[in-house]
This record gives sequence, C-alpha cells and structure tokens, in this order.
Amino acid sequence: MMVQRWNKKKAHFPLIVFLFLLFIISTILYNERSIQQIHRNPDHDDRHQHQDSISSATPKLPTRPNRVPEVLDRFTTCSSTVKYSGRKAGWTAGKPVRDRRRGTSGRCDVFSGKWVFDNTSYPLYNESRCPYMSDQLACHKHGRSDLGYQYWRWQPHHCNLKRWNVNAMWEKLRGKRLMFVGDSLNRGQWISMVCLLQSVIPADKRSMSPNAPLTIFLAEEYNATIEFLWAPLLVESNSDDPVNHRLDERIMRPDSVLKQASQWEHADILVFNTYLWWRQGPVKLLWSTEENRVCEEVDGLGAMELAMEAWANWVATKADLNKKRIFFATMSPTHLWHSIFMGSNPWAKNSDKNSDLHLELLMKRINSRSREWNPGSEGNCYNEKTPINDESYWGSGSDLPTMSMVEKVLGRLGSKVTVLNITQLSEYRKDGHPSIFRKFWEALGPEQLSNPASYSDCIHWCLPGVPDVWNELLFHFL
Repeated sequence: MMVQRWNKKKAHFPLIVFLFLLFIISTILYNERSIQQIHRNPDHDDRHQHQDSISSATPKLPTRPNRVPEVLDRFTTCSSTVKYSGRKAGWTAGKPVRDRRRGTSGRCDVFSGKWVFDNTSYPLYNESRCPYMSDQLACHKHGRSDLGYQYWRWQPHHCNLKRWNVNAMWEKLRGKRLMFVGDSLNRGQWISMVCLLQSVIPADKRSMSPNAPLTIFLAEEYNATIEFLWAPLLVESNSDDPVNHRLDERIMRPDSVLKQASQWEHADILVFNTYLWWRQGPVKLLWSTEENRVCEEVDGLGAMELAMEAWANWVATKADLNKKRIFFATMSPTHLWHSIFMGSNPWAKNSDKNSDLHLELLMKRINSRSREWNPGSEGNCYNEKTPINDESYWGSGSDLPTMSMVEKVLGRLGSKVTVLNITQLSEYRKDGHPSIFRKFWEALGPEQLSNPASYSDCIHWCLPGVPDVWNELLFHFL
C-alpha cells in the first residue's frame, strides 16, 4: 500500500516541476517586457506607487540646462562694454575680527625693524649654484659687481626671527605641497624658496617640471613639492597664460576663482599675492552669468576689490583650515621714476618669455622717484647700492587706498589667513632691484644704452636678496 502511494506521488512530481518552470519563464518574460517599455518611455510611471506618495512628491518642472561659462583666454573679447553697474558677487564672511593672524609673535611685530649688514650669515645661498635661478633675477651673472645687496639681514626691533634652517624647513614640508599663487613677484619668492632648499637634495632625487601655468619642484626624499601657479589677478582672466599675456584689454570674471582653485585647493600651504597688475588702468568685467559677452568696465582698485572678495569667499567657504595654512603677502613696493618709461622699454616687450609683459604700461603710471629718498635728485633705483635708513619712509609706489581695501577684506577673514606684511621692510630696499643687471629680451638701442635708468627694472628683486627674507618670515610662522 505504501509503495502504491509513493508511486502515485512520483507520477505527479514531473508535473509540479513543469508548472514551476513555466511560472519562472513567464515572470522573466514579463520583466523583460517591462524593462523594454521603460527604455522606450523614460518618463514611465510606476503604477504600483502609493497614491499619497505621488501627491506629496515635488513636481518635476521643466528647467533650463545649466550653462557652463566659457573659459577665458587671451583670445577672449567683449562684444560691447558698459559702465560698471556696482554689482557685487557677495560672500559669506563675517565682520572684521581683531584677533586675526597679523604676522606677529606674541607682543613682537616682526615686520617692524631695520636692515642690518651681515656678510657673515648672508647670503643664504650662492646665485651661481642654484640651477633653477631665473635670468630675470640673476643680477651678478648679468654684470652687477657690487654684491652688497646680498648681505642685508632683517632685524625686528624687539625680537629675533627664527634662524633659517634648511633641514627644519624640509621637515615642515615633508609630505606636503607648498604653493605660491600670483604674479611674477610671487614667482620670484618661489624661485627664492627653491634656491634656499634645493642644495641639500641630491640631483637625482629632485626635479623641476617644464614651465606651465603650474610649475612644480619635487623633492623625492621628502615627498614634498614647492609649486608656483601663475594667477596674477587671482580670479579667472584672459591673462592666465604665463607667457602670452600682453593684451590690449584686461578681462576677468569677478565672481569666479574656480579654474585657479581647482589647482590650488589641494595644496597644504598657500602663499597668495596680487597688486601690480591692477595698476595699469581700467579692467573689464565679464560675469559668469553673462551670455552675450557684454563687459562692464571699472577702475583697477575697484576690480581688485572684486577679485579679493571672490578669493576671500573661497577661503571662507571652501578651504579646510584644519588641513591648510593660508598666507597673503602684501604689496611689493617699486622704486621707479615714471617719466623715463614713456618711451621704449625692452625688458617689458617680449611676448614669448617669462616676464610681466604688461609692465610697460604700468611703469608709465607709477610715480616713485629717487627724490623721495634723496631730495633734489631725479632718477630711480639705478645705481642705488644701500638701503634707505629713514624708518618713516613711504614711497609713492605703494598705494595706500589699495592697502586699506586689502586690510578691509582680510580683516573679515579673521585667523583664516596669516598676513606677511612685506611692504614696509621692502620699501627700504631701493638697492635690491635688478636695475639694468638682468637678461633683456630685446636688443638695446644706442639711446637706451646712453641712459641706463631708462630701462632699469625697479620692480623685481635680485636673488639672493629681499625675497629670501620674505621666505624667512614664512619659515618663522610655519
């Protein structure tokens, strides 16, 4: 009897298996058909969704695709230009903060002091032994025989700077990226830092990337880089090519640092500067939301304030200050005489070399004469061999309204930024510029050769020299 029952059940077993397989195949075919229907109709509605969920969902309204603004380059032009509307990009920083990092150590202001001649400890490196030296700054190589400019040490009035130590600096940089961001003055500080540090790295353990908007010195032993990013206006502009930036008009996006920030945001230590490029006249504003390339025109100071606010907004809202140190170097002073630059100026005219090619116009606007430090004289930094001793000296090459604006913007950032106040201490160094002792990119004519002051570079700084002290100050605060 038991055997009959088992045989009966066994007879039904294939039927059960068949029905089960049929169910599986039907389910697969149904799902495949549903998937095809969804692909044919992307707005396919799930009919099994609860009615209350449908009614509470936010309706999907038709929206216009986000327009990505075109990247500015040296070929960018304005279709038309109108007067500045007064528009501000806006940023979310707070009110001025008193306890911000002012570049002081305790009660000592390291930026208040004097230059002391010291041919025992200085220079901190030899110009000819730095393979990364720029011909724009190598004054001894290009004929300057008086080397006194290399032997001056900055001495604060009531304290001492930390003594420069190459190995200690590398330890501070171990596993980090130090990046200088700005114009050719900041590039000079970057070259100074590379020359200060490179000598202890074996030649086969260091490298320099080819010149580009971002140039990188790598020290393999420390897994560290010292970098320079060409961004003379900080915000995006048509002058962001480090070589080809001699243009008839300056155009910038006053509300965008996105292009530059994508390069600098991953650095651990950032040193920013901007100043001289705002001194050459009006700037055209091309807002990111402007679709027809209609530009607004504003004076240099107003444009710089907009750029500083866009940069400050990034610092306030995007920078991870638990992982970064941010420094801002104040303006580097000039020691020029404006009228002698009304003619040809070969060191500012080459379009395919690394130099601030806009400075020909700039020098026509700066009015800083040798009579400011030597009453009765008319000239500039040419043939100057000693610093200015008058601690109250302030040259007209450093613009007070600009300093006031920068102070206002930085004041709202509080302790987020450490200020390297290099302006006053550099004001005293009329002897520190290349003058005629640098590489010139065009041949000098007889008229120029007969009047050396007419083509003197009184903007940049010889190396070794003043920028080394800027880096000593940076070392002091790290």
